[in-house]
Order: sequence, then structure tokens, then C-alpha cells
Amino acid sequence: TMDTDKFNYVYSCDMDINVQLKIGSLEGKREQKSYKALLQDPMLRFSGLYQETCSDLYVTCQVFAEGKPLALPVRTSYKAFSTRWNWNEWLRLPVKYPDLPQSAQVALTIWDVYGPGQATPVGGTTVSLFGKYGMFRQGMHDLKVWPCVEGDGSEATTTPGRTSSSLEDQMGRLAKLTKAHRQGHMVKVDWLDRLTFREIEMINESEKRSSNFMYLMVEFPRVRLADKEYSIVYYEKDGDESAPLLTSSEIVKVPDPQMSMENLVESKHHKLARSLRSGPSDHDLKPNAATRDQLNIIVSYPPTKQLSSEEQDLVWKFRYYLTTQEKALTKFLKCVNWALPQEAKQALELLGKWKPMDVEDSLELLSSQFTNTTVRRYAVARLQQADDEDLLMYLLQLVQALKYENFNDIQGGLEPGSKRDSQGGLGESGTLGDVDSSQILTASPAPPSAQKGKEGADTENLEQDLCTFLISRACKNSTLANYLYWYVIVECEDQDTQQRDPKTHDMYLNVMRRFSQALLKGDKSVRVMRSLLATQQTFVDRLVQLMKAVQRESGNRKKKTERLQALLGDNEKVNLSEIEPIPLPLEPQVRIRGIVPDTATLFKSALMPAKLIFKTDDGGLYPVIFKHGDDLRQDQLILQIISLMDKLLRKENLDLKLTPYKVLATSTNIQFGLSAWVSPQSFFRKHAPSDKGPYGISSEVMDTYVKSCAGYCVITYILGVGDRHLDNLLLTKTGKLFHIDFGYILGRDPKPLPPPMKLSKEMVEGMGGMQSEQYQEFRKQCYTAFLHLRRYSNLILNLFSLMVDANIPDIALEPDKTVKKVQDKFRLDLSDEEAVHYMQSLIDESVGALFAAVVEQIHKFAQYWRR
Repeated sequence: TMDTDKFNYVYSCDMDINVQLKIGSLEGKREQKSYKALLQDPMLRFSGLYQETCSDLYVTCQVFAEGKPLALPVRTSYKAFSTRWNWNEWLRLPVKYPDLPQSAQVALTIWDVYGPGQATPVGGTTVSLFGKYGMFRQGMHDLKVWPCVEGDGSEATTTPGRTSSSLEDQMGRLAKLTKAHRQGHMVKVDWLDRLTFREIEMINESEKRSSNFMYLMVEFPRVRLADKEYSIVYYEKDGDESAPLLTSSEIVKVPDPQMSMENLVESKHHKLARSLRSGPSDHDLKPNAATRDQLNIIVSYPPTKQLSSEEQDLVWKFRYYLTTQEKALTKFLKCVNWALPQEAKQALELLGKWKPMDVEDSLELLSSQFTNTTVRRYAVARLQQADDEDLLMYLLQLVQALKYENFNDIQGGLEPGSKRDSQGGLGESGTLGDVDSSQILTASPAPPSAQKGKEGADTENLEQDLCTFLISRACKNSTLANYLYWYVIVECEDQDTQQRDPKTHDMYLNVMRRFSQALLKGDKSVRVMRSLLATQQTFVDRLVQLMKAVQRESGNRKKKTERLQALLGDNEKVNLSEIEPIPLPLEPQVRIRGIVPDTATLFKSALMPAKLIFKTDDGGLYPVIFKHGDDLRQDQLILQIISLMDKLLRKENLDLKLTPYKVLATSTNIQFGLSAWVSPQSFFRKHAPSDKGPYGISSEVMDTYVKSCAGYCVITYILGVGDRHLDNLLLTKTGKLFHIDFGYILGRDPKPLPPPMKLSKEMVEGMGGMQSEQYQEFRKQCYTAFLHLRRYSNLILNLFSLMVDANIPDIALEPDKTVKKVQDKFRLDLSDEEAVHYMQSLIDESVGALFAAVVEQIHKFAQYWRR
């Protein structure tokens, strides 16, 4: 066979060289823009389009496959043109033949200058590098240029250089014949070939002129070896082997061994920034105006806000400047890495020089975030400045804060080697059975920590831990002693804590033992206090036994009530109707002498709580609800916060006539509490009539009603109280409205779509409707209360942060989000003016839903108030 019958080829995978492409000439005429376009964009006048000679165009070339670029683009070098665009330049592409997939294509874009530092595409074109039979293109190609767009490298390109339009059929037919001639499929006759190629060129020229498109001539390289021409054929070694294809993608976890390791750069920066050498230079450092503003913003952050590393560095840098700002201390202490001894030492030295912080702010230092003993004792030293009344407001949280203290210190305060107390506990029953063996011990000197506590109770010292402080203050105030005893007893009896966290349970037992020892070591009045607490415990235990007996009784409520009254009247067996005066655990200022048997009743509910009326020492009567079998620690917390908010508002001269009744959990399932809805107006007309007042009601009563509505609306909104219906809103004869039953808090609600403000239709009608003067006053009181409580947000958030580990149902669900939920209600991101508008929109949204004319509109919230 002849040589011309042979097909010479080389595999693309064997060509270990870069792909090359020659940019030839650009033919065709550029279309000038319309005058309208010129008016819209005057810069066009200075582009290459309006040059008299050929403008300085350049071409960029980039290889794509499957719509993605395989390499960076390359461009032609600068060339000045006079009459036609002719680059005649080989471009070396940054990709080799073995790296090309069969779908590879090259996108070419011709660019023109357009204003300073800007370029605009004249047109773009795309051509595949391999033909349909997998052969790499060779020789000259005229590519159609699509005007004013860049070359599109996507798979279904929008700028194909080779198209099959009728206009180009003639050019395409001639190109195929030329290719066949070059490959030796035709007999070569020199003189005829020269004439034919000249004619082909002339036909191509006329075809190009007759079309409105421009054409870019490119040339692909030819491979020659020993005067023989070779074709490059696409081939990939082992490319035909089958590979498993996953039908569904899998998430692959790539191990990062450095993920949990220390960032050495960060650590080095931290150590250098906080080294002792920087101390003297930082001493006199004063911030400029911008930095000062930034520091003020950081200091005003709520307690929950995490400081970024940059903010921490800034606070550390200006720590000496900030020592005059008491609010900045907690932020500074959060910046300290307590694991580094030098840094911790510097921080503690500065702690003594810092302007003493407010008592309310010191509560944050007792949270789980701060574990350093000196810092916690500093907080205790600040608490020593609080009077007994304030301390009582925080006592519930302070008992919870004992969980974050050093348990060894608490145990270390117990008296060593003492004999067992003959009484075997504060109470006669086994309520403290677990503690009996070593709880109350006989005469030996008070522990050193307790002695120090007594000496320095009123002066700022860092000797006392929280436990010692609480016990020393309780020994001086019978009310504090009463509540401390019952708050700790509940923790000692919590079965859940005992199983889940025995160390915490043991810690509370040790606190109770230390409290007993301290009471025993006190003077006569303190020992009397101790015996009264023991009597209280006995009294409660007897009451529990009595309630259990009533619950075991078969029959209806009436029968059980009769049994209750009979048992209470039986002094020989029970001895509850006539007793020696003791402080009522619920309110120790009230001394009780027994229960009036005939007035005892049971409520209609599953647990049948009892309403008991106590005889007081001064001859009065004190009604109490006694509940057995229910954990009311959640109600206890909410009522304590309501009571605190009432005190804060009164401090701002705003009395919203709130009724923060008392609830005391004396065990995890036993509670004391202070004892049906009617139309407010008809109720007031009956009990507080007045000819002159609005709607025939005493103006003083109406004013009380409006204020109490406003107060509870704002407070229930902040605390996220749910499950509100007309059975848990109560009204007094003096006009005070108040809420009971706080089984759902922090946004939880058994009903769908609860309104943002708990405002019922009856409440608004009681004020005279939305157009009344009283309703406008109600809105005004809501805004005022909200703004005042926002100013105390840090205190309220600190108290909640100390409760996150308490066994309170709605907190235990999401303890990490508890404080955030309350903080979000305060909207601390808004200014006072914006906060008023926000509160306004909440009231309008809630009331609008109650009074909308269309049933569909009211359905959302009105449904909520139906039970």
C-alpha cells in the first residue's frame, strides 16, 4: 500500500508539551453605536470604536471543560494596527495535551480599550479542541465572532465559532475539501492547486463581506516527523476501565488533626499583648475619642454578650484607664485567661484598685462563668454592702449560686470531730434524715472561716466564701434564716439532683449542717431562731401527713373536706388547731397559733389543694393555699422576679399596684401560697360605686385597675408567661388585677399562636374600650414600665443566669437559651424612643387582633383566650 493510505497519529496522553494556538487576523467591520447610546454613555467617544485608524485590540484565550476553566487566560502582546487587525502570534496556553479532556474547548475574546483602565469586549467565540472523532484540530479555522460578548466556555456555548447556518454552508464545504486535500485524499496537481486555493480564498472573502459578522482566523499546530504529518488523537491511559459510581453522595469527614489544638500564633500574640513588660507602658495609656466610644459600647454590652478577641485585647490594653468605671470590671475579668499565672496575678492586683462595683452587678461574678476563688470572694465582699431587704430579693439565686462554689471550701467549714447533736436534726421527722448523722453538732469553737466572716462582715474583705457569708447574715436576721433554711431544704430533698449530681446534693447537705452548727453556736436569740425552725419543720411535716390521709380518703370532694375539717379539729391526734406561736414559713413576720378547722376547704382540681385559714398571734386571720404533690419552684421564681420588678419600679416612683403574692416551696412537692372572673366594670360598680368616677366606678379603683393591667402586661411579656385565660386572672375589690399559675414561662404555651402581649378583650373593655382615656393611660404606663425595667435588665439577666441549673421545668428544657430568651424581650438593641414604638406595636398587634371586625382576622388571637 502507498504511504498516503496510512493514517499517522500520536496519542494526546504522550504529548507532554503545552498546547499552542496561533491568533491570525480579524476580518469584518465593527458596527458603530447609535447616537442614543453615545448620549447615554459619553465615554464611548473615547473608546477604540471611534478611532480613525484600527484601534489597539487584543485577544484573550482560555481553555474550558464542562463549563469550568482549566487554566488562567493568556493574551496577545501589544501591537499597533494601521489598516487591518493582524496579530500573527502563537499563544502558549498554560495547559498540556495530557491534561485535556475530550470536551475541552477554547474561548477567545477580543477586547478594546474603554476609558481609563477599562476594557470592553468587541466579541467572543468558542471552538472545541477535539473534533467529533476525537482528533485534535489542525490548520487554519475561520471562527465567527459574536459581537459585544465574551467567549462563553460553558458546555452548550452561546458563542460557537463553527455554526451550520446556510450562510456558512459554502465556506464549510470548501473547508472540508481543503482538509481532505491536505490529508492526501486527493491527487495533488501543483498548478491546479494554486489556482483552486486562490479561488477558495476569494469565495471566503466575499462570503465574509456579505455577512454582518466578524471572523477571527486561528491556526492550530500541525505535527510533523520525518516529513510525515501526524494527527493528535485523544486517548487517556486506563480511561476505559470501569469505576464504581455512587448513586447517592456521601458526606466524607476529613480529619483535621489541628482542629482541637492550640493556635500557636494566637497564643503567642495573647502572651505578648498581656506580658508584664507591657504593664508600665499601659499604665498611662489614654484612649482617643473613637477608642473611648468603642470602650463605652463594650462596657454597655449585656452580660450574655461574648467579647471578640479584638474587644478583649482593647479592654486589656486600656485596663488602667477603665479602673474608674465600676461597670467595666466584669468585662475586664472576662478578658483574663485565668490559666496563665502571670496574667491572673496582674488581674487580681488590679481588682483591688478598681472602683468598687454595684451590688447588683456583682451577682454576675457568682455565675458559672467565673471560677476563680478570689473573684467570687470579691463578689461576696460587695454583697456585704447590701442590706437585708435587698439580700432577701436575691437569696433564691444566691442559694443556686452555691453550685458554682468550691465544694471543698464548703465542706472545710464543717466542724471536725464533733459529737452528734441529741436532737438529730432541725425537725423531729425524717425530713433531714440524710443529714441526721452529722448535722447539728455540739460545743466546739466556731470554724475559722465563720469567725473571720463575723469579724469582717461589714468591711470589704476577701475572706468569706458565699456559703459562710449567707450563714453569717442569716444568723443575724430571722427572716433571712427562715428563707435560707427552706431554700436549702428543697435542694437537699431534690431526688433528681441526688441521682444526677450527687456531689451537688452532698454540698447542700453540708451547707445545711454548717447552718445548723452556726445557729447552735450563736447567742440565746439565735438558738431560739433554730428551735423555731425545727418547730416549723415539725408543723409542716404534720400538715403533710394530714393531707396524705385526706387524699387517701375515698369519696367526693365534699366527703374529703369533711374529713380534713375533722382531722384538723382533733387536737389529740394531730395538734394543729392550737399550737405555740411560730413564724409562718411563707411569711416569717406573721406568727401563727394554729388553723381554724371549720373554714378549711378543698379546691376543684386533680391535686385538690387545701385552703387553710391560720390564726395569727395578733388575733387576725391569714388565708393560705397548701398544695401537696406539685413542684411550684417555677411559680416561686416568677413571683420573686415580679416582686423584685415591683421594688425596682417603686424605686423609680412608679407604683403599678402589683400584687406579688408569696409562694414557698417547702419540699419538691409541697407548697404554701397566698389565696372566677367577672366583668371588671360590673364587679367595680358593685364593690366601688361612684357617681362622679368614670363608668360609675370610683376613680381611685379605676386608676389602680389601669396601672395593674399595664404592670402585669409588661412583666408577663418580659418573662414570656404563657397559658393565660380568664381563670388565672384575679381581681380584688380595690381594683388590683393580678395573674396566678405560672406553669408556662419563657415563651412556652400549650396553645398555638399566643399573642405577644397577654391582653384580653375583657381587660380592655374594663377600661372603657380602645377609645377611652383610661386605655390611653394604660398604654402610657406600659411604655414607662418597659423603659424603667430595661434600665435594670442587667440585674434581671444576672438573676436568671444563676437559675440556669435549677430544677425548674421551663428552664431545664433549654438552659443555655434561658437568659437569651429574657434578653431578647428587652430589645436592648433599640434606643428608648425605638423601644416605645416597639411596645406600641406589640399592644396594637394584640389589641387589634381582639377587636378586628373580620372573624378571620380576630381568629388568630381571640381563639387564644377561649379555653
